[in-house]
Amino acid sequence: MHGSVDNETRRRLAALALGAIGVVYGDIGTSPLYTLQATLNHDGNGVPTSESVFGVLSLIFWAQIIVVSLKYVVFIMRADNKGEGGIMALLALALRSARGDARMRWILAILGIFGAALFYGDGVITPAISVLSAVEGVKVAAPNLPHWVVPSTAVVILFLLFSLQRHGTERVGRLFGPVMVIWFIVIAALGVRQIAHNPHVLFALNPWYAVKFFDSHGMQAFIALGGVVLALTGAEALYADMGHFGKKPIRLAWFSFVLPALVLNYFGQGALLLDHPEAIDNPFFKLVPSALIYPMVGLATLATVIASQAVISGAFSMTREAMSLGYSMRMPVVHTSREMSGQIFVPWVNAFLLTMVLIAVLGFRSSENLSAAYGIAVTGTMTTTTILALVVARYQWHWSRLTVLFAGMLLLTIDLSFLGANLIKIEYGGWFPLVLGVGVFIVMTTWRRGRELVVREIKQSGLALEPFIENVGDHPPLRVPGTAVFLTANQHAVPHALLHNLKHNKVLHERNVLLTVEMLETPVADADERIQITSMGGEFYGMELRYGFAEDPNIPKALSQCSRSGLPFDMMDTTFFLSRETIIADARRPGMALWRDKLFAFMARNALPATAFFQIPGNRLIELGAQVEI
Repeated sequence: MHGSVDNETRRRLAALALGAIGVVYGDIGTSPLYTLQATLNHDGNGVPTSESVFGVLSLIFWAQIIVVSLKYVVFIMRADNKGEGGIMALLALALRSARGDARMRWILAILGIFGAALFYGDGVITPAISVLSAVEGVKVAAPNLPHWVVPSTAVVILFLLFSLQRHGTERVGRLFGPVMVIWFIVIAALGVRQIAHNPHVLFALNPWYAVKFFDSHGMQAFIALGGVVLALTGAEALYADMGHFGKKPIRLAWFSFVLPALVLNYFGQGALLLDHPEAIDNPFFKLVPSALIYPMVGLATLATVIASQAVISGAFSMTREAMSLGYSMRMPVVHTSREMSGQIFVPWVNAFLLTMVLIAVLGFRSSENLSAAYGIAVTGTMTTTTILALVVARYQWHWSRLTVLFAGMLLLTIDLSFLGANLIKIEYGGWFPLVLGVGVFIVMTTWRRGRELVVREIKQSGLALEPFIENVGDHPPLRVPGTAVFLTANQHAVPHALLHNLKHNKVLHERNVLLTVEMLETPVADADERIQITSMGGEFYGMELRYGFAEDPNIPKALSQCSRSGLPFDMMDTTFFLSRETIIADARRPGMALWRDKLFAFMARNALPATAFFQIPGNRLIELGAQVEI
């Protein structure tokens, strides 16, 4: 019996590891398509020397060991928020560490939001550079193709990729693992084939070659770091997808399969360049026998589509988390799987990413040009992740100050070196993800601050609840049968919708519930903290519903479970009342600049109504308007 349990556990672990290979490692797995080419092109004549090849290979290998293996797989993945990962989950964990310190919470929130904003830049550039670099393999077989063929083909593939998003990844998900396994086996075999002709390339495993490269090349070596970071793209996905697969399968897949395959391919490309430095224009595809070029282009395109899918899905998941945590306007979210709640489709985000990806492809036109833009998004998010993880290590794991200082110096020196090397390339394309990131950052912070101002105005203008309930008891109005549920942000003030109903309809329901929905800084709310009910007298009740940031709030479902708390609901006899605010931008009021007030008012008008977000049926709802000046 014990053996069968062990076998079942091993089979499940293997299945999860296979899924991780398909979903988690698509991005980093396709980086050999462009990394070595982009990094070694720093030489003025475009032809790398053997010293450069050894130095860059050593840098790539040790960057993957230190940054991916030690930082992400060993250190960062320890910072799980009830099993969930990703920068928004890490931000929520770090904010819990800073309770009571408003200034520290504000700094951490700004850092986390900017890191998340840069992730959208990654979500734009990953599909663009990955698909472009795969299609560029055709140039190796047919170098005289017209210049417009590659971008045009990439645009068609990207259109197909984004149009398929609405159907979800559930059906094609089973193909991801096997396709990426084939990809890693093929790129490893290509590397081994070339290493066999030039085995002394393996000397580059020695970190001394990286040190010598910096000593002899100086500033050129620092600039080359901007290309080396391309070998680390997708490291955030290891952490972001932790909730889907778990730590152990992701770690197993990396150390036993993905890392060896990547190292073999990079060193195979290096071995080729030692004998044929002129192959620097596309060393990946020049590893491939000429008869197999077109099948390899097909496999590479499929692999890059899978890599892009992981990043796009990550953007959908992060948007839902940002909505729940109050950093994004509410948008329609479509669930594409009955079994996996994490498989979602966000139409607005899909349209935004498609538009930006097409602009990137048609504007930059080649993977080499896009490589300058890629690094800043990746390194910015990596640096932010390190800082937030160090906060968690100090306050949640109770590491000593000395340990945190040592780990911080090591990791941030590496992260900031990569970031600095990429900042040099701002004028060559690095501005693109920065502009994109700053734009998303402004939108997220404006929404957050705008909602705070609206809630403040509502609280200041509301009547105190206790005297109102006493007055109703002393001068009872006409009561009508049924239950009225008033959605409110303030449990101590009379909701505007209740006042309007009493003033215009001259009636009050038999039972009145003031409902507040609170989003927690954990992925899922525990059963014992989900519902809290307080009797206020006079058949008035205060109710707080709590949801985690990875959950979809469903108020009717929660109310149907209230009978065990002593407050049963008959949904056919329950009416929901909601004040729908019309935001008026007023330059005389303190808070935000007028242009941000107007931006917030525009977003508020176009946001998904709270009733739809909370899944309240339209035929049980009465909305009453209210103007709020900010």
